[in-house]
Amino acid sequence: MTVSPIDARLASARAIATQAGDVALEYFRSFDTLTIDRKGHQDLVSEADRNVETLVRGLIREAFPDDSIIGEEDAPEPGISGFTWVIDPIDGTANFVRGIPAWTVVLAVTDATGIVAGIVHDPVHGEMCHARTGGGAYCNDRKLGVTPGAKLTDGSVGIGFSARTATDGVVRAIEMLTEQGGVFYRNASGALMLSYVAQGKLLGYVESHMNAWDCLAGQLLIAEAGGRIEAQDTADMLRNGGRVVAGAPGVFADLVAIADAAFSRG
Repeated sequence: MTVSPIDARLASARAIATQAGDVALEYFRSFDTLTIDRKGHQDLVSEADRNVETLVRGLIREAFPDDSIIGEEDAPEPGISGFTWVIDPIDGTANFVRGIPAWTVVLAVTDATGIVAGIVHDPVHGEMCHARTGGGAYCNDRKLGVTPGAKLTDGSVGIGFSARTATDGVVRAIEMLTEQGGVFYRNASGALMLSYVAQGKLLGYVESHMNAWDCLAGQLLIAEAGGRIEAQDTADMLRNGGRVVAGAPGVFADLVAIADAAFSRG
């Protein structure tokens, strides 16, 4: 049986994420010995980030030499196949380097149509969330679904923040959410929180700006798990990043309204 180009890349992405996660986990077990550099305010990079990204890039290049690669730590690598891999070797580095078990390996694949495959792999807990366009979303072998029929008062909403954006916007978003009876959640890994939405652990997620390597995989997971994601141009996200709003159908409109009001002046 012929395997489609997307399925071939998803299968490889799962294998690559497994290998990358194993290596990252070894570093994590010795987190107090890591060499850490500061890229900016609250923006850290460790030797683990760099070495895991080098591993992932090498494995992708070996399997699909004509694909493009965009990653957090190194320069983009052009390709001619029409497929682009978007990778974050360790999302949640601030947690990782302090021994907090909330970080993940993130891989997404895009083509001219948008996001076609995504992986959010949590090695600490042995959970690999994966999706391909039109094929559903899974955690390991368990099919995922967002929280059905939920309202903001029925659970927690992830609210992301980075030092790239003004603080007043996220403060307004938290105030508006709590005024409507909601609860906010943040664990310093946007990709992991997006996967929690797909798993039904969080109702939704809002952030004023995310980089593509942090959000594309999680957005696909949510869409394939029956949730809604704010429409965006994938090519523009790859170049510039952008706002992310995603959630279960029952809360999505409320989250868009919160984001519109909270971030309009932030």
